[in-house]
Amino acid sequence: MKKLGMLALAAVLVAMFTVPAWAIESEFGGYWRTRFYTNQNFTGEDETEAKDFTGVDTRTRLYYTAIFHENLKFVNKFEWDAIWGTGPLGDIGADGKEFEIKNSYIDANTGPVNWKIGIQGGRLARSFLFDDDFSGMQITYKGEMFEIPLMWVKAYEGTNLSGTNVKDGNDFDADYYAIAPKFTLGGVFELNPYFLYIYSKESSAFLDDANAEDLNSWYLGLDADMDFEMFTLWLTGIYQGGDLDFQTGDSQDFKAWLGAVGGSFNLGMFDIHGQGFYATGDDDPDDDDFEQFTPPPGRSYYWSEIMGYGIFDFQASNNSPADGISNIWAVNLGATVKPMDKLKVAFDVWYANLAEDIIVADGTKQDELGTELDLVITYEVVQNLNLDLVGAYLFAGDATTENSPDDANPYEIGARLSLSF
Repeated sequence: MKKLGMLALAAVLVAMFTVPAWAIESEFGGYWRTRFYTNQNFTGEDETEAKDFTGVDTRTRLYYTAIFHENLKFVNKFEWDAIWGTGPLGDIGADGKEFEIKNSYIDANTGPVNWKIGIQGGRLARSFLFDDDFSGMQITYKGEMFEIPLMWVKAYEGTNLSGTNVKDGNDFDADYYAIAPKFTLGGVFELNPYFLYIYSKESSAFLDDANAEDLNSWYLGLDADMDFEMFTLWLTGIYQGGDLDFQTGDSQDFKAWLGAVGGSFNLGMFDIHGQGFYATGDDDPDDDDFEQFTPPPGRSYYWSEIMGYGIFDFQASNNSPADGISNIWAVNLGATVKPMDKLKVAFDVWYANLAEDIIVADGTKQDELGTELDLVITYEVVQNLNLDLVGAYLFAGDATTENSPDDANPYEIGARLSLSF
């Protein structure tokens, strides 16, 4: 993969310098960040130190787009990641070969239809269902007050393209198909209904479950947004249906849902914001109905700093679903103050609880994750270079601590330098 990545980069660079200047226009961009942070007591106790981490990491992304004309672009994004003090890139001597191709796709217009084909990024349902890079296609018809995107994600390829194919390997393929029309009403209201269907004839490899077979899973949802001068309001509702068959002859029917609401009031130099969401759990694991809302691979909804990944998305506290919103309800209230152009201060309070109890280490049933306080100070050091200072503390509930005799509240402290261009 590393050799392939280097060859791809070399090909792009060769093309950049050999194609006549009049033929294409080159557009460059990028992103860089370095994070200094510590996670402590994320297991809910201070004896094992199993999730304690203190370190520094760096991410670099470089973007190159070849613009042939207004109707055709060739987009490429490359990435390097390193944890300081670890090889091959972050240790003494550096010279690492940690090369990643994030995106490589064409962006073309044929009349009112836009085509994105290749390795690209996509987002669906405010990230509750999908927010990731993938191989596939996005085809979007754009009208005056609406657009209709179609998405195909190749989630898993069951055959080995090197030539040593397994018999019936295509049965192990997994594909996502989505349609997500978006309607704008009067410049104030926006409605975005969507339907996502996931299919795999033999889903054992895709789901990493040797007993899994035929997967037919679907999600039907709606996002609604209202944007007025002083306040915004958004709503999301998703129903999960379908079924999963097993080699044992059993099957499960998906019957789950998620609801979310959020908004903000703009009061000049500060705003008040909040949100809440509820994702069902399964109240009876022994019946044929699977009622725990389960977002598919590729979902990535960040929320609080400790329970929901946040700025330092290295790990989440014990028994929290992190960015995969499932079997949980949570509410948030916060405020952001901007006393000057270069300075912003955000303070948030989160309370989270599991929708259905879990059995913790001492054998009891628990559901409370806890109350979290987050403080984020953002300062523009120089133009394009931002500094984020983060402090977060979780007053852990019994579902986080699991009633350990060494109960301890998780906390996180860190800083992030970042720039984009």
